[in-house]
Amino acid sequence: MREGNLEAPTRHSIDWKNPQFYDEAACEQELERVFDICHGCRRCVSLCNAFPTLFDLIDEAGDAEVAGIPKEKYGSVVDQCYLCDVCYMTKCPYVPPHPWNLDFPHTMLRAKAIKFKAGEASFRDRLLTSTDMVGKLASIPVVVQVVNATNKNSAARGVMEAVLGVKKERWLPEYDSAHFRKTAGESAAHLVTNGERTPGKVAIYSTCYVNYNEPGIGHDLVKLLEHNDIPWTLVEKEACCGMPKLELGDLDSVEKLKQVNIPALAEIARAGYAILTPVPSCTLMFKLELPLLFPEDADAKVVADAMFDPFEYFVLRHKDGLLKTDFKQQLGKVSYHIPCHSRVQNVGRKTEEMLKLTGATVNTVERCSGHDGTWGVKKEYYALSMKIGKPVFKAMAKDAPDYISSDCAIAGRHILQGMTEDGSAGHAQKQHPLTLLRIAYGLE
Repeated sequence: MREGNLEAPTRHSIDWKNPQFYDEAACEQELERVFDICHGCRRCVSLCNAFPTLFDLIDEAGDAEVAGIPKEKYGSVVDQCYLCDVCYMTKCPYVPPHPWNLDFPHTMLRAKAIKFKAGEASFRDRLLTSTDMVGKLASIPVVVQVVNATNKNSAARGVMEAVLGVKKERWLPEYDSAHFRKTAGESAAHLVTNGERTPGKVAIYSTCYVNYNEPGIGHDLVKLLEHNDIPWTLVEKEACCGMPKLELGDLDSVEKLKQVNIPALAEIARAGYAILTPVPSCTLMFKLELPLLFPEDADAKVVADAMFDPFEYFVLRHKDGLLKTDFKQQLGKVSYHIPCHSRVQNVGRKTEEMLKLTGATVNTVERCSGHDGTWGVKKEYYALSMKIGKPVFKAMAKDAPDYISSDCAIAGRHILQGMTEDGSAGHAQKQHPLTLLRIAYGLE
């Protein structure tokens, strides 16, 4: 058997509708096989806490190694994996086409799906992953003021931690009743100018987060499109992308959300639109995860091919000679964090490239911040999330930046919290990269 692999990784589809997928004994056998390969390599030890947890269990087992780990402890490794895919896409030498066919994240997904089918998901986890429902309820006028005040009240947060298990100290995003989809308006009548690499018109899939929490990110994206004479529209019908439910192992809910999103997205993709999503996790869900979960769905493939990260689109637009570079305001020093879900899209450092085009001095940090979507708000993982983030907090503080930024707005908040608590935030403002680009253009 050859050692390692120098070929580009390929991904197999997920046979999640096969009853064998939910066979607990078969899953445990595969977990043991995967864990044994990981034990013989250990190059992923620095990526997330799943691997140190696994290696500690192996070391405790002594000479028995993986075979000596009690099967009931496998779940402690599975619970530490938040399916970022970085180990698969950037580190593991044994992924397909290597004959060992190792896919750590999707093996963890299988174990999570079995756990969910067994009814072991908590009310808190079901609630936190229902981002569309929670967003709609929490952003109702009048209700939104109560929710935001509660999230900032120490006593109320103490009750929330005791009842829901949401860590009291975790900074939480505010909700906004002026939803992006309600307030986005309509595109000006720009001429559609297709490029060699880019469609000349854009459909925006706004995401739950931008719609309910930070609509300003969506408005900044609109301003950038308008400034560059790119006609745009909102996706007609939109639900959560399904990534939170995927991380929970709730694959039936992923399918229900897909049935809402994919037909509308496929229709607009076939009409020649580029689809832009301002949250990397949502982009990744449509680009990679849904086509692997539903390999026979032609519409899912059409959507994946039309899906762009906003900065991927802008850089390609620039290469087509169709992006304006009339930047009017210097950004100064920007500490920029690349989220894991951006890294595994294999498009390169497009946000960094665009920020440098404005003349900014960019300090790029390419390492997991430790938050994930809902993982870092849970009381049992909060301390770990801050520990994982410490090297990022330190790196982001280098050279006293004017701005700290991440394509993942949640990671950006987590980083600012860590920098504030260790006293390294200085005068830096937290701004999303789309907002920074809007500032650089001098747009109001």
